[in-house]
Amino acid sequence: MGEFKVHRVRFFNYVPSGIRCVAYNNQSNRLAVSRTDGTVEIYNLSANYFQEKFFPGHESRATEALCWAKGQRLFSGGLNGEIIEYDLQALNIKYAMDAFGGPIWSMAVSPCGSQLLVGCEDGSVKLFQITPDKIQFERNFDRQKSRILSLSWHPSGTHIAAGSIDYISVFDVKSGSAVHKMLVDRQYMGVSKRKCIIWGVAFLSDGTVISVDSAGKVQFWDSATGTLVKNHLIANADVQSIAVSDQEDSFVVGTAEGTVFHFQLVSVTSNSSEKQWVRTKPFQHHTHDVRAVAHSPTALISGGTDTHLVIRPLMEKVEVKNYDAALRKITFPHRRLISCSKKRHLLLFQFAHHLELWRLGSTVATGKNGDTLPLSKDADHLLHLKTKGPENIICSCISPCGSWIAYSTTSRFFLYRLNYEHDNISLQRVSKMPAFLRSALQILFSEDSTKLFVASNQGSLHIIRLLEGSFKHLHTFQPQSGTVESMCLLAVSPDGNWLAASGTSAGVHVYNIKHLKLHCTVPAYNFPVTALAIAPNTNNLVIAHSDQQVFEYSIPEKQYTEWSRTIQKQGFHYLWLQRDTPITHISFHPKRPMHILLHDAYMFCIIDKSLPLPNDKTLLYNPLPPTNESDVIRRRTAHAFKISKIYKPLLFMDLLDERTLVAVERPLDDIIAQLPPPIKKKKFGT
Repeated sequence: MGEFKVHRVRFFNYVPSGIRCVAYNNQSNRLAVSRTDGTVEIYNLSANYFQEKFFPGHESRATEALCWAKGQRLFSGGLNGEIIEYDLQALNIKYAMDAFGGPIWSMAVSPCGSQLLVGCEDGSVKLFQITPDKIQFERNFDRQKSRILSLSWHPSGTHIAAGSIDYISVFDVKSGSAVHKMLVDRQYMGVSKRKCIIWGVAFLSDGTVISVDSAGKVQFWDSATGTLVKNHLIANADVQSIAVSDQEDSFVVGTAEGTVFHFQLVSVTSNSSEKQWVRTKPFQHHTHDVRAVAHSPTALISGGTDTHLVIRPLMEKVEVKNYDAALRKITFPHRRLISCSKKRHLLLFQFAHHLELWRLGSTVATGKNGDTLPLSKDADHLLHLKTKGPENIICSCISPCGSWIAYSTTSRFFLYRLNYEHDNISLQRVSKMPAFLRSALQILFSEDSTKLFVASNQGSLHIIRLLEGSFKHLHTFQPQSGTVESMCLLAVSPDGNWLAASGTSAGVHVYNIKHLKLHCTVPAYNFPVTALAIAPNTNNLVIAHSDQQVFEYSIPEKQYTEWSRTIQKQGFHYLWLQRDTPITHISFHPKRPMHILLHDAYMFCIIDKSLPLPNDKTLLYNPLPPTNESDVIRRRTAHAFKISKIYKPLLFMDLLDERTLVAVERPLDDIIAQLPPPIKKKKFGT
């Protein structure tokens, strides 16, 4: 594996935003997740739970509701009172429409997928018709006295249930009038509360309405008579969310104590056809409020204030008891937030509304393997660059020479020139950016820092030549005819001749920069690309996919390399394929052309292509025998994959030079320490 001096960085003070809403799409098996800063993420559950798309947040967009409509259309509503539809191809907001009812607290799409209900602050329930291009207001239902916090359609589409403060209303969709109003008991642990907030409702086919409220209750109502049928007191705090399975045989609720409860419809006796709802399983995978839950055919999905997205498989629904039946906990975004200037030993950290530039510390001490060396010079915080306006930063990059910084928001692109004089640093903004550089999804500098590559959200790729304090537009690669697929990943060859770009689908295009034309397209693969890089000298393109497969493609020869064909024929080790976090970065050793360096959130790996591949009987994570073994045995047991799990969670790792690595970690305990305190639960004996 080689011996490296490692800069172990833990001063990237990144805290993900809490999860506010989740919405599951059964047709595409995708999950939409909205966070408290307005960011919306799309996870492909069929592609190893990979976060394939995201829409950056906005200070004025506090999303409170999220839902899918027919044709894989995604809508959201928030406290600014706007209904937003997202363009899943161009990765931007298609349009925003004011609902004219104040802040939006809830949304629900009709069972046929052609109508949208919106619950507002002023007590109005508004019905919109979903047209091919937009949505059109149809009518208001009877206005209620307080805000509409939850909505649910009856599967027939004839009635809806609306949860408010202290009561639940049942509306007839045809007339728009309230049929029943069901008052909720304010009693909480024997004490009458001032208000009872109905956080969630679910309308079942048999006419049962299930409600969850701030008094810690799950209640079952008969919508035909407007009466309470059954009551479950499950928590000492709010029950904040509910989701029902498509078969209506189970549902899941989330509480403010961090507990997720699973309810199932079971037979009263073994021979009886009569069934009743029973609380079967409690899960405690969260430390804070569970603000949102979803129910897929095979799993329970939950998220909340502690920022984790937890996917808990239902063992009775999983046909094959393999690694798909394991618990998943997704904390960090599946994209890079850190870039590195190797020449100056600088790291650029990306936050929602600012960038931080740090110079790594240094040491003159030496030691043996595993030693922690004292710093002779501490790390320096050189720059804090704050954005203007309410938009979150989409992407950012620092040039390899450390003289340029570029970043983009949804509507503006920024380029800065950095000047270093001894220990002082000055910043000069490049003004008059062209109109086509209004927004970028990905930014990359060439190895010699003379060119800037920008991928826009319209599918085009721009090449900019960087001059002293200015720039010149060289060329724009337009998207393939008939497509507007956005390019999310870029890789440039060290010699500056080739540019590889990957879109939201599995395709990778390779461009010839010297002749400014499309060189080739890598054969399509079923799973999205998570990382790609071009090797020096050989110009081989290494591509990592979300199913943990790694391919090597020869750009000059326009075909997969012999090593790639060999590894696809033999197959990867089963433990390698069972990893649940995607590879987010690939790099190469400048003096060892047979080495590929890559990492995910929980391991760093060097693949030595000169060594044999491991089979399933080989130890993948412990390839080296004790040092007292003979060289013959060591060579016989060694294989191509050298894996280290020392650094985790690992957000970034790269070579600074042939003997030095930099690793950026973000311990989960540091994130939890910066969250608001959870609800204190009394424990026995305290």
